[in-house]
Amino acid sequence: MLETGLNINNVVVILSVIALLIVLCAVFLFTTFNNRKNKLIQEQLETKLNNQKRQHELELNALRAQMNPHFVHNSLNAIQYYIQLNEVEKSEDYLSKFSKLMRQFFEYSRKERISVAHEISLLKNYLDIEKLRFEDDFDFQLNIDKALDTQDLFLPPMILQPIVENAINHGIFHKKGKGEVSIDFVSINDYSFKVEITDDGIGINKSKLMNAKKKQTHTEHSSFVLEERLTLLKDSKHWDVAFTIQDRADTSDKTGTKVTLIFKEGLNEDDYDH
Repeated sequence: MLETGLNINNVVVILSVIALLIVLCAVFLFTTFNNRKNKLIQEQLETKLNNQKRQHELELNALRAQMNPHFVHNSLNAIQYYIQLNEVEKSEDYLSKFSKLMRQFFEYSRKERISVAHEISLLKNYLDIEKLRFEDDFDFQLNIDKALDTQDLFLPPMILQPIVENAINHGIFHKKGKGEVSIDFVSINDYSFKVEITDDGIGINKSKLMNAKKKQTHTEHSSFVLEERLTLLKDSKHWDVAFTIQDRADTSDKTGTKVTLIFKEGLNEDDYDH
């Protein structure tokens, strides 16, 4: 009888030890899992914060790319030139467009996205100023697909204008005779659209050869900023922007450069913080 009692006690002790070990293992596994989960969340937050920080830096660089000192300097010189010629109407028109463009730059740079209509307004204002500066040596076309909803379709700010500026300053500027830039906004579907920026300048291949012996140019800097920014925008899941650039001489008997961007918005309007 005593031996049976001892056996039962031993079984109880063994079961208690086993139960304790199971509890300890469960606590250990839970703690390990929780720590790894918290570490993963922390790493994700750090990655997100680093991406946001880099995105803000690129947006600032994009604003600097738009605020090209040469463009500002040339515009102010042109305004002064018309004032000295006593062409009051032309100088006032130039100054009005220039002031509006500066306001648009700063206003749109604070936004995560702007409507296609606002982007078209900025580009037209910018191109009007360049046309005043080049006078009869430059012309442009803005072609808007009638199927494109310019009010309800959006794109990231500070993307297109630096590309157009490069087309003018590094393509058309070095061309003999009159140059032209054509910007086509083409509808794809309700959520995406295409923008083609085409110039008839010297072409990207010749432009690269001209700049090969120079230090990093404004064009190279802005192109690098653009490509890195598009990559981060895609990683953020907010945008999917396809970007291609080609020398027209590679595929036809025409000269110049053609840049194509396809914009596809990744989030609905309610997902944005304004």
